[in-house]
Amino acid sequence: MAIYLDNNATTALNQQVLDVMLPFMRRVCGNPSSLHRFGRLQRDAIEQAREQVAKLAGAQADQVIFTSGGTESNNLILRGLSACAGRVQKKKPVKRIAVSTIEHMSVLKPAQALFDKVDYIAVDAQGYVNQQNLEQVLDTDTGLVSVMTANNETGVIQSLVPLIHCCRQRGILFHTDATQAAGKIALNFIADGIHAMTLSAHKIYGPAGVGALIVDQTVPLNAIQFGGSQEKSQRAGTENVAAIAGFGKAAEMASEGLLQRQTHTRQLCILLEQGLKKIPAVTIFAEQADRLPNTVQFAVAGFEGESLLMQLDRKAIAVSSGSACSSGKTQPSHVLQAMHIPDDIALAAIRVSFGENNTVAEVETLLNVLHEIINANRRSPVMMAASL
Repeated sequence: MAIYLDNNATTALNQQVLDVMLPFMRRVCGNPSSLHRFGRLQRDAIEQAREQVAKLAGAQADQVIFTSGGTESNNLILRGLSACAGRVQKKKPVKRIAVSTIEHMSVLKPAQALFDKVDYIAVDAQGYVNQQNLEQVLDTDTGLVSVMTANNETGVIQSLVPLIHCCRQRGILFHTDATQAAGKIALNFIADGIHAMTLSAHKIYGPAGVGALIVDQTVPLNAIQFGGSQEKSQRAGTENVAAIAGFGKAAEMASEGLLQRQTHTRQLCILLEQGLKKIPAVTIFAEQADRLPNTVQFAVAGFEGESLLMQLDRKAIAVSSGSACSSGKTQPSHVLQAMHIPDDIALAAIRVSFGENNTVAEVETLLNVLHEIINANRRSPVMMAASL
C-alpha cells in the first residue's frame, strides 16, 4: 500500500468536509446574491463558513475575504496595495515593501513584479527572521512587511509578535502567509495585531481551489478583480459555495482537533528523527528551531533529493524534495540557500510532512526503506566520498 508523507503540499479531503459540500454540488441551487430563499440558503452557508474560518484564524468574520487559494490571497494583498492598484482606485499605493528571503514564490514573485523597491529580510542559520534583521531593511517609505508564519519546507515557526510590534511602531502594515501554519499551530490574527493573513483550505483537509485573505478593516486594500460586489467588493464573481462550505467545515475541524493533531504528528516526527540520527551523514535542517509538529526536512549526503525522492516513490512512499526544477536544471531550495546551507547539502534535501492519517508503522517503513536504499548505494563512488 502506498504511503503518503507530503501533507504540506496538500491533504486528503476529509469525508465530513465532503459531506458538507455535496448538497451544494448536487441539490441545493441558487445564486448567493439572489434575494429569494434559494439564494439566502447559499448566502447562509457562506456566512457560516466565514465564521468558522475566522475562528481558526483568531479573527472576526467580517475580516474574511474568500479567494481561490493561498496564491490568490497573497496576490490580493500585494496587488491590492501596489502602485498598479492605486492608479485604478485612487487609493494611496504602497511602493516599497520588505519580505523575508524564505517566503513562498506566491509572495516573492508578485513582490518583484509589482513594487518599485523590494527589500529582503535575511534569516539566520536556523531559518529565523529576527527583529534586528528586519530593522536593517526598513525605510521611511516602507509600506508593507510580509513574513510567513511557518515555512513550508523546514517547518520553522516565526516569532511574529516582535516583528509586528516593530512595524506598527513605524506605521507599516504587516502581512503573514499562514498557509502552512493553519491547523498545526494556534493563529491569533487580532491578538497579535496582524493586518493581513493568508489561508488555504487544501492544507487543512479541505477542498483545493478555495482560500481566504484575512484583512483588518484599516488596511487600504484595492480590489484587483472587478464586476459584482461579492466579498465586500474586493473579489468580484459568483462564489463557489460548495468549496467555501467545505473550507468552513475543515476550519471548524482544525480548530476543534488542533491539540490532537499536534500530539499525533509530533510523535511521528520524534520517531522519524530518532531513526534518522542512526543513519550516517544525515543532516536535519533547522533542528534547533521551533518547528511545525508535522514537518521534518533532512538530507542524506551523497544523494540528490530528486533522486532519493524517485527511489522512495518506486517503493510507494511519497515525500517532497527541497529543490526546484527550472528549465530542466535542478536548483537548490531558495529557503535553504537563505539559511546558508551549502548547495551540495541543499540539493540533497527531502521533506517529510505528516498528516492525521499517518501511522507509526509508516514511519518505520520509511526508515527501513531509507536504510535499504542507502545500503544499496553505499559502495558507489559518490556515497564513499560522502562518508569520508
